[in-house]
Amino acid sequence: MENRIAETLKILTETDKEACETVHVSENEPITNKKRLFIESYGCQMNFADSEIVASVMREAGFATTSDAENADLVFLNTCAIRDNAEQRVRTRLKQLNVYKKKKPGMLIGVLGCMAERLKAKLLEEEKMVDIVTGPDAYRDLPRLVEEAETGQKGVNVFLSREETYADISPVRLNSNGITALISIMRGCDNMCSFCVVPYTRGRERSRDPQSIIKEAQDLFNDGYKEVTLLGQNVDSYKYADPNNKSEIFSFAKLLEQVALISPELRVRFSTSHPKDITDEVLYTIKKYDNICKYIHLPAQSGNSRVLEIMNRTYTREWYLERIDSIRRILGDECGISHDMIAGFCTETEEEHQDSLSLLEYVRFDFGYMFSYSERPGTPAAKKFTDDIPADIKQRRLAEIIEVQQRISTERNKKLIGTIQRVLVEGTSKRSEADFSGRSDQNKVVIFPRENFKKGDYVNVLITDTTSATLRGKAVIEEEIIQLA
Repeated sequence: MENRIAETLKILTETDKEACETVHVSENEPITNKKRLFIESYGCQMNFADSEIVASVMREAGFATTSDAENADLVFLNTCAIRDNAEQRVRTRLKQLNVYKKKKPGMLIGVLGCMAERLKAKLLEEEKMVDIVTGPDAYRDLPRLVEEAETGQKGVNVFLSREETYADISPVRLNSNGITALISIMRGCDNMCSFCVVPYTRGRERSRDPQSIIKEAQDLFNDGYKEVTLLGQNVDSYKYADPNNKSEIFSFAKLLEQVALISPELRVRFSTSHPKDITDEVLYTIKKYDNICKYIHLPAQSGNSRVLEIMNRTYTREWYLERIDSIRRILGDECGISHDMIAGFCTETEEEHQDSLSLLEYVRFDFGYMFSYSERPGTPAAKKFTDDIPADIKQRRLAEIIEVQQRISTERNKKLIGTIQRVLVEGTSKRSEADFSGRSDQNKVVIFPRENFKKGDYVNVLITDTTSATLRGKAVIEEEIIQLA
């Protein structure tokens, strides 16, 4: 019974938000006579995958999820600390939740994830806004922490593990479209980029047992899912050594292949790649299997080698462009590529900003996640450098980056008019019940009339119109494809 319920769980998504400010909220689980758990997740896909682990752990402890924060028994905010405004947003939300708590004194409030370690003292003792603070490696401990909090104590565990991967926990699929699912293949990060808090909030890098990943993907396919995304802070550095044979290393390319071999009807994506680690072996693996999506998210962060050096990105502009050239050489111009770019990093000159713009022009990314630099306390950049670019200059540079990227995105999309894209139907369009929405191989959103198709179908769509963000078209059958050819 509970397995069927897991399949019906839904996630509510606030749309049109920046990537690291997206919010996912748990929806009502149709179980009675259980305490109600409300989970609100901020940030990246890794956070959303973690919330699925939390939901599974708390289900075993007797909780069922709800979308009603005001009447929940237990509220968790799974937080993002990448940017300052994401953090401020969580603080504002905590104030709202404490109003609910005054009306319902038995309610417990917890902060999970990346904000936990840095803000635990403020949130627990100074501001007294929460009852529980838990880091990303301590989710197994949540039932005990909740029991402690129920007695009036504060439940705290922000211990970072070198071993925890949650490989044995079957996540409750909060992303309940029943078609796409996230699979965490590794945790933590060893890259130590100077602007980033992730190594301090998520700990050192460790890879999950490949057989548990393959089994999870197989189980998802058996349950009707048609697409999985393999997640890691840096998936290309995935490597697993069998404890019984440490000389045999299971690489990311091999893992990607094994998941692809589950079925040609199971589409495989992955995120995020790091320019220093993505290998030709991975690219040739993508080329070999039609069901591995021809799309790569390859953060650049800057187009200037000096700025990249003080960011501690461990590659140069030239290295990055060589990797782009390899992608184009092996996978062709049709491979979708997206990026992250930071405007106004410490000491960035106007000429160095122009290097970022010229990188966009050279690569011709399909889309990107673009931000002005936001200093994060405790990072090497905050300790070593002065955040010396005025806010108005940061915003102007960011606007220029966005303008160039939107133009290129539109041009890239227009080239697809008249082509046929294979689209996996994920659900109805947000704007019209008469249309379906899905994504192409290159991760582009495609809208087309529903006709007699259903969620989970692969549909060949002739592209007839585009914007910078969306493709529109109509479904075509095999006979029409032959005629068009």
